Amino acid sequence: MVKLQEVLQLAKQLSSVDKMRLIQQIAPDIEQELMVSNNKPRKSLWGLCADLGPAPSAEEIEEMRQEAWANFPREDI
Repeated sequence: MVKLQEVLQLAKQLSSVDKMRLIQQIAPDIEQELMVSNNKPRKSLWGLCADLGPAPSAEEIEEMRQEAWANFPREDI
């Protein structure tokens, strides 16, 4: 099997015109592969965090925020 480094080495030896032709010939293949991979159904993100339990309420968030900022700025630093 030909390795990527070998292909790159050969491609670098081509003239600018031949490099452009190579890109023109390979681009449709890449585009087709990308279109096929984009058509695969994706896993739904709904319920992704369902196993983490209920989200904290706004009151709980505010309480934690007040606790975190209670000693700010500290004078001993």
